[in-house]
Amino acid sequence: MTISANASSRIARGGKAIYGAPLGILMLEARFPRIPGDMGNGTTWPFPVLYRVVSGASPEKVVLKGAAGLLPDFIDAAKDLVRLGAEAITTNCGFLSLFQKEIAAAVGVPVATSSLMQVPWVQATLPPGKRVGLVTVSGSTLTPAHLEGAGVPLDTPLVGTENGKEFFRVLIKAEKDDMDVAQAERDVVEAGKQLVAKNPDVGAIVLECTNMPPYAAALQAEVGLPVYDIYSMITWFHAGLRPRVFA
Repeated sequence: MTISANASSRIARGGKAIYGAPLGILMLEARFPRIPGDMGNGTTWPFPVLYRVVSGASPEKVVLKGAAGLLPDFIDAAKDLVRLGAEAITTNCGFLSLFQKEIAAAVGVPVATSSLMQVPWVQATLPPGKRVGLVTVSGSTLTPAHLEGAGVPLDTPLVGTENGKEFFRVLIKAEKDDMDVAQAERDVVEAGKQLVAKNPDVGAIVLECTNMPPYAAALQAEVGLPVYDIYSMITWFHAGLRPRVFA
C-alpha cells in the first residue's frame, strides 16, 4: 500500500489482499522442527513474510528426486503469493534453483529460488587464488543442472551432510519429527571442515540448505572463513524491496 506524498489528499492505494509483507516464501511440505534461524521459522526474519506450503513437495522429492513433476505446483503457489500481496518470491530449498527461470517467467516479480545464487557475488569478493565452496544437505544429488540454474561454476567444490548422524536423517529422510539440534550442528560443521580440508583454496562458504543458518556462526568460528546462507541472501533481497528511509 502506498500513500500519496501530498499530505492534503493522503490517498491510500489498494489492490492487494495483504500489506506490509512484500516477500513470499514457497515452503516444502515437512514436519521436522524449524528452529529460530531456519527459513521456515517466522521469528528468523526482521521483517514480515508471507508463507505458502506447496502440497506434496516433500524434501525427499525435491532433494533426492529432482522435484520431478512439481514445477506446476510451485508456479501456482507462487502466483497465489503474488495475488496475496508478495512483491518478490523465494523458496525454502536451495535445490529449487532448477525452477529459477520458469518461476520468474511465470509470476512477473523478482524471484530468488536458491541460496546458491550468492556464489558469483561472493566469488567477486575473494582474492586471486581463492574460490567459494558449498556445504549442501545432499552432495550426491546436487547436480550440474542445479548449479547452472543458480549461475554456479560446475567445478565448485562441495560437501554434503549425507554421512552425518542427524541433519540429513531428519530433514530429508524424515525418519523422525524431533531433532537433536546439537548433533545437527555437528553434522553441518563437520561437512564444512571436510570441505576446507579437501580444498585449501576455499576462501568462503555458501550454505545451500535453507535449514542451515542456525549453524552458520558455529561453522564460521570453526573454519575461520566467511559463511553465507539464505539469511544473508534474503535480507539483501528484501532491502531492495523496502529500502531504508534515511531522515
